[in-house]
Amino acid sequence: MGRARADAAAALLPLKPVELEVLLVLHDGELHGYGMAKAIEARTGGGMRLEPANLYRQVRRLVEQGLVQEAGRRRSVETADERRRYFRITALGRRVLAGEAARLREVVEAAAARDLIPGLGRTR
Repeated sequence: MGRARADAAAALLPLKPVELEVLLVLHDGELHGYGMAKAIEARTGGGMRLEPANLYRQVRRLVEQGLVQEAGRRRSVETADERRRYFRITALGRRVLAGEAARLREVVEAAAARDLIPGLGRTR
């Protein structure tokens, strides 16, 4: 990865929890808003439930930052007359997601080294 690309990704860290969740679910493939909300809810065991307005506000910001892009509109299987907007993660979004995962790993390792995570124990 070039220095400028790494700097661009690092400048967007740390991510907000909602941003992280959106990028995580889009890493697996294109989704529409309802699909993202359901995938995030499932991934977090119901710990994060997003209202449509909040989700689309977050997605719009990620689009403006170049982390996500619209992948087009498609007819929904659920309702034949409704067209859903699908989104995908961009190459920059993947770099930012990887950077955030590495940053979080460092935080977890620091907490584990201080015996703050039951069952994980000291890592060093």
